[in-house]
Amino acid sequence: MNCYNGEKYLEQAISSIINQTYTNWELVFWDNLSEDRSSEIVSKFNDIRIKYFQADIHTKLGEARNLAMRETTGKWIAFLDVDDLWEKDKL
Repeated sequence: MNCYNGEKYLEQAISSIINQTYTNWELVFWDNLSEDRSSEIVSKFNDIRIKYFQADIHTKLGEARNLAMRETTGKWIAFLDVDDLWEKDKL
């Protein structure tokens, strides 16, 4: 999940991942130098499956996704934008 100033939707988006019926997932959260409360909101989710990374410099969405994908460990990758929600059986 790439995020830049996504505090308005972030809690709901992350909750939609946590509430998946499939539980063997990891969330690679890429903070693209947000200037809002995004990092604070992510830290409230005390879940070891959430991996938080903060960018060194702000980049465009495609580049940020590529950087985040380097941090994944799973076999499959699914993208969720910060303003999207997943149905509970998405994965």
